[in-house]
Parts: sequence; C-alpha cells; structure tokens
Amino acid sequence: MALDRDHVLRSAAALLTRKSTATMDEVAKAAGISRATLHRHFAGRDALVRALEALGIAECEAALDAARLAEGPAADAVHRLVREIEPAAGLLAFLYTENQLFEGDGQNQGWTRIDDRIAALFRRGQQSGEFRIDLTPAWLTEALYGLLASAAWAVSEGRVAPKDFTHMIVELLLGGARRREEP
Repeated sequence: MALDRDHVLRSAAALLTRKSTATMDEVAKAAGISRATLHRHFAGRDALVRALEALGIAECEAALDAARLAEGPAADAVHRLVREIEPAAGLLAFLYTENQLFEGDGQNQGWTRIDDRIAALFRRGQQSGEFRIDLTPAWLTEALYGLLASAAWAVSEGRVAPKDFTHMIVELLLGGARRREEP
C-alpha cells in the first residue's frame, strides 16, 4: 500500500499546530502509520518540518491567488486574503515558530515570493490613500503574519470563536493601518 504523503503531512500539521513539541512517534500515530514508515519518508523532524514548510508555502500561494489581491480596494483584498488563508493559519502559526526555516542562506524562496506579494498589496493601499504611509509595507506584512499566528493559537485554544478569526485580524490590522483624516 502506497503512503498517502498528503495525509501524513496534514496529520502532522494538525498535531504540531496543537502540540509543537510532538515527537516523531506521536506524528506517526496521528497519521496512522508506524514510526519506521514515517522515518522512511522523513529522515527526522527537520525533514518533516521542511516538507510542512513546502505545504505551508503552497497553501499561502493558493490563498494569495484566490484572494485576487489586485482587484478592488486594497482593504477588501486584505479581508479576502485573511479569509482565504484561514484554513492554513494553524500550520502557518507552527511554521512561524520554527526559526531554522528563516535563518541563513537556506531560506526557502517561497517565503520571499509571499512577502513580496503581500507587501505589494500594502504598497498599493498606501498609493491609493487607503493605508497610512508611516508604516512600511514590510512592517504591515510582518504584522499580518503575527496576527494570523496569534489568532490561530487563540482559536485552537478555545479563547476565541473560529467565526471571529477574519474579523478580528482585519479590524485590528486595518484599524491601525488606515489613514486617518486630519482635523
């Protein structure tokens, strides 16, 4: 019987989202396979995390495409992006804490592509006058990542209702990013 790699990765993501310190034994159990089978496909935790990173990048890029970032007002595009990325938010929250993914020359270029697309959205909002210009697009991008991770953790721990995910993030981010009328 062939290993369903996607099932293993999604099982690992679901577990590691809830318990980032889970062992490879626990990951195998969650995926319904033996530890030996897991190790044949992922030599260790680092290899598994790198595979989850590839999945996370693919999920982000799909959400970026689905959000149609170039259409309509930038604020509406931010709302669509948060809504589209919500299903992957737990995985992204886990990846956000994996420092080895973001250090040194080995960083996956997928993150740079994602950063560039999101920063371009914020830049477009600044150019149209929707967003403040004293906050850089790079900072707004990082703030969005932090809010996505925080909301994912709050929802997974039951402190926040899942139905409020998009609203909380968009309102906090844009409430602080929108240009204010001068008195």
